[in-house]
Amino acid sequence: MDGPELSKQERMILNDIEGDLRADRRLDRRLRTLRRGIRPWTGSWRSALTHRLGLCTCLLAIASTALFVRAVATAAPVVLWLFAGLWVLTATCLLLLLCRWGRDRFSARSS
Repeated sequence: MDGPELSKQERMILNDIEGDLRADRRLDRRLRTLRRGIRPWTGSWRSALTHRLGLCTCLLAIASTALFVRAVATAAPVVLWLFAGLWVLTATCLLLLLCRWGRDRFSARSS
């Protein structure tokens, strides 16, 4: 320690403050799970990837809907196959997103 020692009363006050902070479960959980994100003020890399996956899933769903409308209007086999392939990709991304959401909810409930 570089500076002067704390007095007995100051140490007691500091211990009380630390005890109050340890008793706050929400703060304790937040400090335990604090990770460096893409930027220091954001969440973890995992949450950023989940947000990107959600955005990609939304964009794929919009593209699938547009291809579906086009496939119904034209009844061209190529457009139908494109829609089928894109729909499988969209459903896979949606399933991954739901699995991550469920895992995060389960881990948050257990802690």
